[in-house]
Amino acid sequence: MFGDLFEEDGDGFSSTPGTGVKGRESEPPPPRGKVKLCGIKNQGGTCYLNSLIQTLLFTPEFREELFHLGPDELGWLADKAKPEAKVRVIPLELQRLFSHLLLVDELTASTTDLTDSFGWTNNEEMGQQDVQELNRILFSALESSLVGTSGSSLIHRLYHGTLVNQITCKECGNISERQEDFLDLTVSVRGVSGLEEALWNMFVEEEMFEGNNLYRCSRCDQLVRAAKSAKLRKLPPFLTISLLRFNFDFAKCERYKETGSYTFPLEFNLRAFCEQNNWPDSEYSYELFSVIIHKGGCYGGHYHVYIKDIDHLGHWEAPEEEVKIKAKTQRQEAKVGERKKESENCVETEDPLSILTGILAQEESKCVLVDQLGQKLMNKTGTPWSKKYKKQYGTISKFLQNHPEVFMLVSNGTRVALKNAVPATTEPSPTEPVSSTSANSNPENIKPETAGDTEDPDVCHWFDLNDSTVSSITLKDIEKQFQGKESAYMLFYRKTTMKRPPEAIGNPAYKVPPHLVEMVQEENARVQQRRAEFDASSNSIEVRLHLAPYYHCQNGALHPTAPGEDSIITVTFDRRKTVGDLRLAIYQMQDLWEGDMALTLAKNVPAGLHLYDTLTDDQMSLYSAGVCNGSDLFVWNGREVSGVAVQTGIEWEPVLLTVLRPSAEELGCGDESGVGDTDGSGLVRSMKGFAGGATLGKVLEALGPQEAFLCQEQSRPGASGGGASGWRVFPPQDMQRTLRELSLKDGDAVLLLQPEELDSSIFSLNGDMVTVTTPSDCRWLQVEFCPLSGTKEEEEEEEEEEQGKKKSKVSASGNMLLAEVKEKALEELRLQDELSGVECCLRQMDRSGKLLPPVHEHLSVRDAGIRLMTSLYLCPGPVPTATQLFLYFSVGLAPLVGQELEIIVEESLTVKECLKEMLQMARLEGESWHLRRVDWCEEIGEPLMDENASLKEAKVIHGDTLVLVEGRLPPKGYLKLSVRMHMDMIQSSSVPVLNHTAESQSIEALNTEWSGSEMRFIGYVEISEEASLDDLKTQVMTLPALQDVCVPSPAFLRVWLLECKKPARVLRGNQQTLRKLKLGNGVEVCVQRLMKEEDLGLKDLLLRVHMGVPGEKAYYPSEEFLWDAGRDSTPKGLYAALASQYGLTPDNLLLAKHLPDKHTWMPISNWTQQVSKKKKKRKAESLQAAPFYLKDGDIIGVKNLLIDNNKEFTTLEDEIGQQRLREENHNTRGRTASGECSQDSGSKKSGSTKNRKPEVALSINVGVFR
Repeated sequence: MFGDLFEEDGDGFSSTPGTGVKGRESEPPPPRGKVKLCGIKNQGGTCYLNSLIQTLLFTPEFREELFHLGPDELGWLADKAKPEAKVRVIPLELQRLFSHLLLVDELTASTTDLTDSFGWTNNEEMGQQDVQELNRILFSALESSLVGTSGSSLIHRLYHGTLVNQITCKECGNISERQEDFLDLTVSVRGVSGLEEALWNMFVEEEMFEGNNLYRCSRCDQLVRAAKSAKLRKLPPFLTISLLRFNFDFAKCERYKETGSYTFPLEFNLRAFCEQNNWPDSEYSYELFSVIIHKGGCYGGHYHVYIKDIDHLGHWEAPEEEVKIKAKTQRQEAKVGERKKESENCVETEDPLSILTGILAQEESKCVLVDQLGQKLMNKTGTPWSKKYKKQYGTISKFLQNHPEVFMLVSNGTRVALKNAVPATTEPSPTEPVSSTSANSNPENIKPETAGDTEDPDVCHWFDLNDSTVSSITLKDIEKQFQGKESAYMLFYRKTTMKRPPEAIGNPAYKVPPHLVEMVQEENARVQQRRAEFDASSNSIEVRLHLAPYYHCQNGALHPTAPGEDSIITVTFDRRKTVGDLRLAIYQMQDLWEGDMALTLAKNVPAGLHLYDTLTDDQMSLYSAGVCNGSDLFVWNGREVSGVAVQTGIEWEPVLLTVLRPSAEELGCGDESGVGDTDGSGLVRSMKGFAGGATLGKVLEALGPQEAFLCQEQSRPGASGGGASGWRVFPPQDMQRTLRELSLKDGDAVLLLQPEELDSSIFSLNGDMVTVTTPSDCRWLQVEFCPLSGTKEEEEEEEEEEQGKKKSKVSASGNMLLAEVKEKALEELRLQDELSGVECCLRQMDRSGKLLPPVHEHLSVRDAGIRLMTSLYLCPGPVPTATQLFLYFSVGLAPLVGQELEIIVEESLTVKECLKEMLQMARLEGESWHLRRVDWCEEIGEPLMDENASLKEAKVIHGDTLVLVEGRLPPKGYLKLSVRMHMDMIQSSSVPVLNHTAESQSIEALNTEWSGSEMRFIGYVEISEEASLDDLKTQVMTLPALQDVCVPSPAFLRVWLLECKKPARVLRGNQQTLRKLKLGNGVEVCVQRLMKEEDLGLKDLLLRVHMGVPGEKAYYPSEEFLWDAGRDSTPKGLYAALASQYGLTPDNLLLAKHLPDKHTWMPISNWTQQVSKKKKKRKAESLQAAPFYLKDGDIIGVKNLLIDNNKEFTTLEDEIGQQRLREENHNTRGRTASGECSQDSGSKKSGSTKNRKPEVALSINVGVFR
């Protein structure tokens, strides 16, 4: 790969007889790419370290301060093994790594020595860690390593800042403050729109202590109102900001990553956040120079970093996308210029783009207010924008924004100008290339434009350093990191007052110590030497020469005449030499060669050696001619080999076919001298090679007479479906096609048959298909007599001795009909007399011992899908015909496996007729029955709705299981709902308990939802899908079970939808149809009698409120509370509603939601931060969303703080439940550890979660230097 970088050396030619293998040296590291920056290798999981190291490297002040420390202070790495020498390894290794990244001409550098100095093992290098944590730990390690040196305050000088927390008493004005040091600021991401808003919340907003949350003032010596705030007291030269992207969801009990939009500026001023505001403005100004990005989730991911090249060390080139956009912009500008000329003479009234372009082109200032542009358009066309273009293009501002290639919005979007005529009042962005049109307008700005040039030499470009990869990026790429799974994680700012000296620009060796420069020069010399040696080695290739006198042509390919002779010569040659040089060298080797010499590229294929392209241009290099290491060259005269003309090229590449013929033994010609059947298949195999360009007719001519049949294999014999193989006879038109056109490849089999051989019992011709049934294909089926239709285990218990006599192997093939198999089985089992006049059928048995449906005896073994060498069971019973179906059926909603009844019906029968026959067989009476399917997991499924459809139309197939269920089917468009009644225990005696097997279960589970109450099944309701909820309530009132229950009107009923036998939600909207309420056929509902009329709104939530008993871990009886969540669904709204209910103020209440599955309470906070008028108020979180997910029936605990000082919601029952859960978890872990965890414990979780390794804290080992 480095052949064009170094000069050629020597002839590089040697010859050795025979074949050899050349030893290759290890490939040297590649040089730096066009970007001229060095990446860092990932050791397996050290992307977080690589990103931080690159950030520190491109912090020039940190880098130069570190380089300023010499060996007299840090020691020498060579002495680190000496016990008495105090070598500060970490800063020394960091110096070496920085110098390598700056000066060594390699694409990547390794951090292995650095991580070894940290004391890290493979666990730290392969495990993923947090870069924010590493930043603090590395700074701490450096401070410890530099104790006692001139760089002991390095971290403190560059990164140390202070902030002060103050609490101001509103009564006496006393200020209590506490100062904190920081090396990085940790800011919140959740709930804020960007960095500036987060800083505003931290350092501008005040937290008020008032109401029940008062502050005790040390001067007033009492609880008073106070304000808490924080300010920045000292600003560091470099400000590091860590973003809290990872949070914890208390509802799901898991961590998650904040991926919402979070903006951060390229430059910003911190004056508003500082305690002192009388400094010069430049002291508060910071610019962004590094963004560490995290891609992935909270349990893993990948880090890379965007870095601003302050010292111009890299070579920036516009990304391909930017180049394409620039080319597109130039084309658009050319079009705008054409439209400008046309607009001077006429106005194209149909194209708004040309009209607006013409208007702006005619303006002297080349810039127009957006508000005035519409008026100018109406003056020119006579029609306002809103009437002519708004319907198609939207507003005029939107139209301008949709054409950024033509228009430019300036002055905060209030003015518009043409892209190629920027007004003098605006300044182009430093990252945008100056267009050719605007450059030409000022002769002083004309410069040659290249990919890496910029219009301003002071502009610093950005690069993406992603482990080993370094690429150029634009400012638009930084904006993409505001949100998403790949988003900014750490931000690094530097003061704008920190300017770089001119001698540091573009000079990577600036301030690098001489001893490190010398070390780098030696490393570069070694690398260059390795590359030169590798270059010479990589350009040396081995070529195998095949000499024509030692070859002959056979099977369409070349083969050595005598394998013992030396027919191949291996030579080593420089691939940069020409074909003529190689030819001359071969002439010198072969003194006896006479005549022309042709060199042809050859390749070994299954048929032999084949020739491809002849090297004719003697001036072409071997590399350009396609000669590479290990190539084969055939040396010949270019026409013939051993007197036989040889065809060359890919189209004549030979194909090695497997030719099959009938063996002499199978044809009854045992005295023939041909090869006999060697594998018992009855066929003789031979390998023949033919040129790929030869026609099939030529192949047939070479193999046998023209009247023979040539067949291609279509299906091979296998264990399933019999043992015969199928062959397709090539049609006459294929005889003119080549082997390549027929897609025949090496190893494909063809069968050659003479016409008289088709009379054999082995071969049978049917149309164009030949079936070959050879002796090896004839196998067997085991048939066992099963007099009872029970399971196999029952039969073994009854007749253990007789079973051996009633089992027989019947010879069978894939083409044999199953009727023939049954006849053979009756003969071999001697059951003709015993089963005379009794219908018998053949059946298979599954693994559980259940007999499968009888097979169709008109089918062959193959067509019936029966595998040879398996068992069939001969059972009494009729045989289904081709138009009949064998079905299993059972009665009731709880069918028992193995107790089904069996029936054979015509597939043309309707569902209703089939139901009637099943009722007769089951000896059941009545008309209120219907059929349901049983799905693949043996559960009762959907009913067969269309009773007039045939079984075939209803997609009932052979072997299906159906269930007879009592009850009529609802008509089409109707629903059949199961209804339960919810009532207090006192009133439960007025409703009778219906004895229904399917509906009377799980009452105990239902009672746990509403303690002191129960739900009883009261019947079914059939109702139209278009009926309203009010209609459903009316029909429920007519059920016999409610005749003695007093319900004045439907408005006194509440309907709950049940899911998993538990109340899920209240059906609301009395005029809503059941279809819109999403009720399906067979769902369960529960009705509850009310003491007053109720008409719930669509946004109303029905909650159960428990008021706490003061001073006790208990609650008063629950009360229903109707909350209008549509008005205000935030915690503030719920607090206000409950405060109004109890006649209290919201500050005197404390609320929590009960989680019955975990026996815990989730507090609902009403705390809101004071928001200034300047700050945009963010949208409050709804209680119906995460993490509370409030819904109908949820329990809300209420504490009255005026009379109850106990703020804990947990009751004694909750503590008992939590203890029970802990015991269950402990037992589960114990069973898991011992390998005896049952299936029940695994089924409790809805889905399996990925096992994660325990998180280990990151650490760096540092020696003692104090």
